[in-house]
Amino acid sequence: MFKNLSLIFCLAVLQSCQSPPQRNCTDFKTGRFSFSTEINGELKTTTFVRNTDLEVDYFEGKEDSSSVRWINDCEYVLKNLNPKNKAEEKSIHIKILTTTDSSYTFEYNAIGDKRKFKGTAIKLH
Repeated sequence: MFKNLSLIFCLAVLQSCQSPPQRNCTDFKTGRFSFSTEINGELKTTTFVRNTDLEVDYFEGKEDSSSVRWINDCEYVLKNLNPKNKAEEKSIHIKILTTTDSSYTFEYNAIGDKRKFKGTAIKLH
């Protein structure tokens, strides 16, 4: 019994020594960003500019605008202002998972869709 308690205590001490991931989400509420992802086997990059309530995306020579509604400092919802089809009508939930000095890793999904995707946005200067 003593060995089990000692093991649990040691594991608890080791667990407490690990620092949680950095999340300075407010540093990324506004600014100019870049995000790359693979689409049909090809790496595609989009840039976007976000202020507190509007995000403008630039992708392959086209511009698209979405409203931004912040749920808390690390989560927000994007709603396309000019949807061109049913898929674009769905709002996107974005949750910032970790941050660095110049980037953030996030998880996103269409609201109502259980599939979640991850990405990293880089803050441009």
